Amino acid sequence: MLVPVLLMRVIFVLIGTSLGAVVTPETLHGMATYPLSIAVMVLAMAVISVGGAGYLRLVHRWDTVDSYLAAAPGGMSQVLALGAELGGDLRAIAIVQSIRVVVIAVGLPAGLSLLGLVSHAAPRIGGPLSLDVLDELAILLAASSIVAIIAYRIRFPGGLLFGAMLTSAILHGSGLIHAVMPWWVANAAMVAMGAITGSRFANTSPRMMFNFFAAAFGSFAVAVAISAVFAALLISMLSLRAAEVMIAFAPGAVDAMMLLALALSLDPVYVGAHHLTRIFFVSLTMPLLARYSARAQKTAGENEKRPIKPPPFQD
Repeated sequence: MLVPVLLMRVIFVLIGTSLGAVVTPETLHGMATYPLSIAVMVLAMAVISVGGAGYLRLVHRWDTVDSYLAAAPGGMSQVLALGAELGGDLRAIAIVQSIRVVVIAVGLPAGLSLLGLVSHAAPRIGGPLSLDVLDELAILLAASSIVAIIAYRIRFPGGLLFGAMLTSAILHGSGLIHAVMPWWVANAAMVAMGAITGSRFANTSPRMMFNFFAAAFGSFAVAVAISAVFAALLISMLSLRAAEVMIAFAPGAVDAMMLLALALSLDPVYVGAHHLTRIFFVSLTMPLLARYSARAQKTAGENEKRPIKPPPFQD
């Protein structure tokens, strides 16, 4: 069973529009307030991508494209969409990415709870859909869809999702649009994205699944070790709270990390600015890197299949 291609493209646009809504004028201001911290975080994410991909290639013998997509520190929706576009092994990529998100979402709050730092977060209550909100949503969806289609037509990797996300981020970050996607639309799009990914798990044997889990926890351990080194370096350089740096450097879901920051009475602008930068860094660089790796991998395969010409006859 497969999700129709047209519906899949609509889902990518909806998810991109929802992701861009996390941008606010406050988070953009925070990006300018903490330049050194954000620079260290970006460097850490780059090292995590290279280190995690290197681990998967050397230890588990993955190909280059799947290794980089699975090791990407965030942006799971776009990574899976890009994997589907490039013909990657979505089963392997989804398992590695999902385990990373689950372990961070469960393990980080549990670890901070053991230290007595966790309090209860206030529930999120959505407002009613007034006429003004509906007008803003119509403008948001129209603009995001147009840019997404343009990015797709010019063959930008992951263009449907990235184009919609960039447009939504600009509109929300500039303060022109305040309305966000209704929770039931965003959740339905995420469920459909899960269906797209899950449909690629057909004919997966238990042994293959076990190998994927081993790769997932191994690459996660590499990412945690690299993050810890850079976080410790940053804490030694600047007078920042360790809990804030830990949450800001954690490659988890943006909304979950923001809620955790609010629950711990940490600086939401600091945490939000870092996660916003991380998502856009991954979303911008990973498609280009994956597309380059796919071309290099294809070229190498063609060279291996090309017959070797015998040397010319010599007297």
